[in-house]
Amino acid sequence: MSKELITLKGVSKVYRRHQFDVVALQKCDLPILEGEHVALMGPSGSGKTTLLNLIAGFDAPTTGAVIVDGVNIRELGEGELTRWRVRGLGFIFQFYNLIPVLTGAENVELPLLLLKMSRAERHRRVLTALKVVGLEGRADHYPRQMSGGQEQRVAIARAVVTDPKLILADEPTGNLDAQSADEVLTLLEQLNKRFGKTIVMVTHDARAAARAQRIIRLEKGAIVSEPAGTPV
Repeated sequence: MSKELITLKGVSKVYRRHQFDVVALQKCDLPILEGEHVALMGPSGSGKTTLLNLIAGFDAPTTGAVIVDGVNIRELGEGELTRWRVRGLGFIFQFYNLIPVLTGAENVELPLLLLKMSRAERHRRVLTALKVVGLEGRADHYPRQMSGGQEQRVAIARAVVTDPKLILADEPTGNLDAQSADEVLTLLEQLNKRFGKTIVMVTHDARAAARAQRIIRLEKGAIVSEPAGTPV
């Protein structure tokens, strides 16, 4: 039996817009097991990305607790949160967020610069991560010299280079053509099944969600359905 890697307890998030309160999430309880591959679905404004950002520690809940790998991340200071995030999770963005003046290898290396590590060890890890995503031959290429699918695979290499337990992905195929999207989804499946990474992915695409083990649906800030997935 796998243990819970992520636990949300009574999580709500309210944003203040002028004189109005906007409820993004309301009283969400959610367990995600270590090794699961989960898709978050729902209409725009349903709270999917807010939920992902809370798990990543990019934002803090208004009420409730977000516990990741036994750590209540709301209780971490800024420095502790940064160190926890670098070591504990990788984040994949829809628009890649690569730095255009850096090569693929230099983009992948960025998280490692925040860790105490020799240059040789950083180089080894970067090459390993690029090999995992099938882009060892693109290490010295710049983002402008790559296709969108290749850029996203570099971004995935950057997300896994610190060997985190958890990978969070916000619409990772939303800016890709069908073939590139399929390649990225296959890579995420491999990271989950072969390397045991826990993956939580926000998507609007039912085909992408179908590649996950479990689909969690949100509407108006609430979890409305959580079909049983494949046991892990």
